[in-house]
Formats: sequence, C-alpha cells, structure tokens
Amino acid sequence: MLYREAGQFKTTYAEDMAIFPIRQDRIALAILLGIAFIGVPLLAAFHIWPFGSDYLLRAILLPFLILALAAIGVNILVGYCGQISLGSGAFMAIGAYSAYKLGTGVHIPLAWLGFAISIPPLPVLSSILLGGLTAAAAGILFGVPSLRIKGLYLAVATLAAQFFFDWVFLRVSWFTNYAPSGSVNAPTLNFFGLVLDTPIERYLLCLTFVTVFAVLAKNLVRGNLGRQWMAIRDMDIAAELIGIRPLNAKLTAFAVSSFIIGVAGALWAFVYLGSWEPLAFSIDRSLQLLFMVIIGGLGSIMGSFLGAAFILILPIVLNLIPTQLGVALSTETITHLEFIIFGSLICYLLIKEPQGFARLISLGKEKLRLWPFPY
Repeated sequence: MLYREAGQFKTTYAEDMAIFPIRQDRIALAILLGIAFIGVPLLAAFHIWPFGSDYLLRAILLPFLILALAAIGVNILVGYCGQISLGSGAFMAIGAYSAYKLGTGVHIPLAWLGFAISIPPLPVLSSILLGGLTAAAAGILFGVPSLRIKGLYLAVATLAAQFFFDWVFLRVSWFTNYAPSGSVNAPTLNFFGLVLDTPIERYLLCLTFVTVFAVLAKNLVRGNLGRQWMAIRDMDIAAELIGIRPLNAKLTAFAVSSFIIGVAGALWAFVYLGSWEPLAFSIDRSLQLLFMVIIGGLGSIMGSFLGAAFILILPIVLNLIPTQLGVALSTETITHLEFIIFGSLICYLLIKEPQGFARLISLGKEKLRLWPFPY
C-alpha cells in the first residue's frame, strides 16, 4: 500500500486543511527538500559524481530554480486567474534593473527644480525585494486593460509591455548608469556581511527563495484570494454575479504574479548572469516561461517545476545524444534537430496530455489509491 490515505484520520480543522494532508506526500517532500538542501551541497563540496565540477550547479540547477520561480509567477496569472500574458520577460527585466539601480544607488537629477534626489545603495536583499515590488507596480499598470479585454487581445496588450520595456532599457541609459555598451554588472552578493561567491552558496540562496515563494504561492492559491482567481478564470460573469469584484481579483493576480517574476528577474541577473544587457529579457524569455507553464500544467505549482525542468534539460539532452552515439554532426545541424525534436515533443504533449505533466502525476496517484487494481 504505497499511497493509501485510508486510516489517516484528521482530528482538527488545521490538519484537514494542511497543504499536504496525506502522510506519503509529506514524507516525499521532506526527502526531496533534504536532498536539495543537504545532499546536493555535500556532493558538490566533495566533488562526488555527478558534481565533479561546478557545471551542474552553474549551468543547470541555478537556471532551473530561477526559471521555476518565474514560472510560478506566470502560473498564478495564466493558470489560476486565466489571464494570458506575453510580457513576463519585461517584468523580469523590471525586477533586474530596479534591483540594480537600488543596489548601486539612485540619482535623479531635477534640473528644472534646482536640486537632485539621491538614494544611497541598498542591501542586496532589500534591492531584490524592492525590485519585485517595482515589477508588481508595473504589472498592475499593464493589468488595467484586463478589466475590458481578455484572451488574445489581452495577450497583445501585455506584448506591448514587452516591447516597450525592451526599448526603455535599451535606449534610456539612466537605467544602466550610463554604461557605453549598455551592459551592467551586478553588485556583490553581500547578505548581512556574508558574501556569496561560490556556486554552492548561490545555489542555496536561490533554493531558499524558491522554497519560500513556492510555499507562499501554494497557501495563497488555496485561500480566499486564490478561489477568486479561479472563479474569474472559469467564468468571470458568474464570478461577478456571486459577489467577486473582477477589479480586485485581476489586478491582485497581476500584482502577485509580477512581484514573483520581478524577484526571479533580479535573481537571474544578480546570481546567474552577473552581467547582462536588455536582450537577456527579450520576448524569447516570455515565450519560454509560457511554454513551461503550459507543459508543466496550468494551475499547478508543481507543474511550474516540471515545466522548467523539461524546457531546460531536454535541449541539453538532445544536444548530447549525437555526441554519445558517435555521430559527427555540425553545430548548425544539431541546433536545427534540437528545435525540430523539441517542437514535436511539445506538440505531442499538448495533444496527448493538454493539462501537462502535473496531470500525469495526479493520474499516478489515483492509480496508486486503487492498487493493486488500478484499471
């Protein structure tokens, strides 16, 4: 009886409303967190396989965690509230550049008033969180059209945000501290006197952010606000008739989603890239995050992690297969084959399982409940 909740009685309301009410889920999550927080750092510290070098931490685990965090933000807006958005890359850029300006000091010259506003550099943690708040404010601003339009028309409106902020960060040199090349360098990752410089320290930092925000998002979507979002997603007219205000529901979804995406953008710039330019947050990044949510599972926090793993790891695997088989292919051919196979797999998954990988795991749990007669 691997997954049978029969006999697990709940004696209090808090136990019944727990995030993971089934014991097997709690055990699996505890093992997973133990491996992530303890096992991976120990293996990396002693260079035990597969952590013989820093490649796995730098090139796979760090971007996986940050993109999974951004996918959670997109899932709140698209999966839980049903508002299509193609401006996720722009909100990541807002979080990154806002955190950069706050972390290096803000100077706003007001020549027509005869003085200037100067803000000293803020600590890195404050800069990252305030960068998320700045992205939330921009999300509310560009979420206003959702009160009148929806569907593909809303996608076009959020796409306008993407192109607008691409132009702003590329042309307005104030955001890059007037750097001639347009590329900026992140400030030192100094958290309360501790400088995080090694890959293990950066990995633990991102893992902490992802864990905290995933728990907050899971609790949020299970509460009153999350139920409002899902009611708007399922049928907005019926939700309004039962007393849900579309103004509050949609704008809070845009705000929470943009805040999480903005924090992910700041982490992407500060922790993963180190130095970046506006092209790091182009429309390709928005489409990548949207594909993560669709493939992983709309309306599922776990689906955000599954989609991020699929989108990030599959191209690496497809790139390594010809080398392992001893097939000599040019770089251009491998790249084109990667796009063909990747696109074909996405189409197959959307046709066979439109609810994403999260639905496959749910089906597996349902079969385990009926084991040994799962069919």
